[in-house]
Amino acid sequence: MAVDFTQLVNDLAAEGNELLGMLEPRLAADPDRVQMATPAEGWTIADQLAHLAYFDEALLLAMNDPLEFRVVRDMAISSGGDTAELARKRHAELGGGSLPAWLQDVRDRLVGELAGADPRHRVPWYGPDMSLASAATARLMETWAHGHDIADTLGARLLPTARLRHIADLGVRTFAFSFTVRSLAAPDVPVRVELWGPHLEEWTWGPEGSDDYVQGPAEEFCLVVTQRRHLADTTLHVEGVTARAWLSIAQAFAGGPTTTAPGRAAR
Repeated sequence: MAVDFTQLVNDLAAEGNELLGMLEPRLAADPDRVQMATPAEGWTIADQLAHLAYFDEALLLAMNDPLEFRVVRDMAISSGGDTAELARKRHAELGGGSLPAWLQDVRDRLVGELAGADPRHRVPWYGPDMSLASAATARLMETWAHGHDIADTLGARLLPTARLRHIADLGVRTFAFSFTVRSLAAPDVPVRVELWGPHLEEWTWGPEGSDDYVQGPAEEFCLVVTQRRHLADTTLHVEGVTARAWLSIAQAFAGGPTTTAPGRAAR
């Protein structure tokens, strides 16, 4: 999928604004809700917000001072601390103020700097270096995915938008990664993906006529590849051994291999 970087950056801003807009009145009514446990085991709403702000801040550092970013990254990795704990510590260092305000501030700064940047420019990250276009897509995907954890916790609903196409495309492009992160050989089998967006627009990847294919709502596909829903809890139609194997382990985000269990949406 060809990327319109200006649209991508605008979509990143919109995704953050939608999450914070959903959250603001609910926390205003009951600020203690920020400590509610989310479907992500061991993570509260506060942890989810801190995680998003922490990695937005990390991307800003990678853009502006790559050497310092590498130092901070390597220290964090060598300390063995998990990302939730790193984000909590960073929030405490900043004075422990409002988490939504921290996220809004750092997201606004990130969007402002991305808007004038070259999408092909590469920055260091926690894995291989990546382009700013890939970095912005990853931040949008994480905002949407963690936003669903928060919405599920609060009994809220984040309505699907055309921004899902960025996440679906990332989900398709991480096909091989989903296998290799588990030390499995990625199958050399083409998978056709046919999704419909929120206005029934059709989005497709892969060759027509493939024996292995996935069909269904883009929102459900995105929930599966970000491991916010198990395939069994969706209406996606999947045919072929390779397609089923992929969606049983699909992982559109970096880090070690993880899985999700059926019924996660029950909260």
